[in-house]
Amino acid sequence: MSSQADLMDKVVALAKRRGFIFQSSEIYGGLSGAWDYGPYGVELKRNVKNAWWQSVVHWREDMVGLDAAILMHPKTWEASGHIANFADMMVDCKNPKCSGRFRPDQLKDHKCPKCGGTEFTEPRAFNLMLKTSVGAMEDSSSVVYLRPETAQGIFVNFQNVIDSTHRKLSFGIAQTGKSFRNEITPGNFTFRTREFEQMEIEYFCRPEQALAKYEEWIQSRFSWYIDLGIKKENLKLRVHDKDELAHYAAGCTDVEYNFPFGWSELEGIANRGDYDLKQHAKFSGKDLQYQDPVTLEKFFPHVIEPSGGCDRATLAFMVDAYHEETVNDTLRVVMKFHPRLAPIKVAVLPLLKKNEGIVALAKKIKSELQKDIVCVYDDTAAIGKLYRRQDEVGTVFCVTVDVQSLEDKQVTVRHRDTMQQERIPVENLHRYLKEKLI
Repeated sequence: MSSQADLMDKVVALAKRRGFIFQSSEIYGGLSGAWDYGPYGVELKRNVKNAWWQSVVHWREDMVGLDAAILMHPKTWEASGHIANFADMMVDCKNPKCSGRFRPDQLKDHKCPKCGGTEFTEPRAFNLMLKTSVGAMEDSSSVVYLRPETAQGIFVNFQNVIDSTHRKLSFGIAQTGKSFRNEITPGNFTFRTREFEQMEIEYFCRPEQALAKYEEWIQSRFSWYIDLGIKKENLKLRVHDKDELAHYAAGCTDVEYNFPFGWSELEGIANRGDYDLKQHAKFSGKDLQYQDPVTLEKFFPHVIEPSGGCDRATLAFMVDAYHEETVNDTLRVVMKFHPRLAPIKVAVLPLLKKNEGIVALAKKIKSELQKDIVCVYDDTAAIGKLYRRQDEVGTVFCVTVDVQSLEDKQVTVRHRDTMQQERIPVENLHRYLKEKLI
């Protein structure tokens, strides 16, 4: 297995080689802090989002979904405090040949990471909000912001959800979607970017329930990563110190993953109190209190917020799945994704691409399987190379059609992790694969 020192380089190289992740606008030299998901990456990321949505919405009785617009009324960000307070402190290197810009916490031994200089400007606030304009005129009245988080779309729709679904406390609203932050120093591949996708929940409850619900969500979210294949030793919970908390927060706990560049946040679970709904009620003039349908009591619910990064989770699943081993004196690289996350579940491979009977049967099998199993057909190389290619993208099973298949109506099924092979009747193949994948 790769050491931590070179594991990241190998994952990044595989991501480009096998079509998981490309540099955005690469033919023009790329754009810092932006990445494109290729044919296998988009499937992996979609599977991560689907697994999250199933877990937090479809498999629970107390959750609904939402898809709020990226562009929101500017007052939203006044109420949330983002316009006034959403900033990182930054310093500039005074070396005229460098002029690097960094957060102070990135300076080790007070030295510039780019040139080694030791003289910097005084720290100043740098707002991370990205602006744009709407309408025909570009002036102060047309300014809107690309949302820096998806959470506010949930808060401003709280009353709409109550009115349309008649939900009673406790319940939550889940959302996935793009967010944008003008990060000073994006880096570590897709870990810190300027355009990213979030998976967020705002869970509304009575004030006296908040602590218990907070603890429940911490354990639920920690277990989710383990259930989908992350090694438990690569995960930990970090409770925020009091001086890290927002003034309104009663607590926050991060789920951290041991990336090759160190322990870093995958997801934060925050006990936000009733701050958000109160702020939006104040700035909008609307009554956003919850009214108990039995007692008619009115109050602002408290909010528990599990907020994770889809791109960060996808990167963690890739790093954790990367595996190297020696087989017959040659290196085998295999991405051991959980079957639910694997971009491709089954590859159908003809042993001889010039044999019309084999090709016809292989294509027929693929056509039948693809109705409810994500699969591919590939005849562009010798069978050994095809196996290695599928190993590198994490395909769970390879189905090989050979000359004997035309006679006995059986195919060879190869298991990704063990490389063991079984002969399975074609008529039983679909049921066999579905049972194994489940």
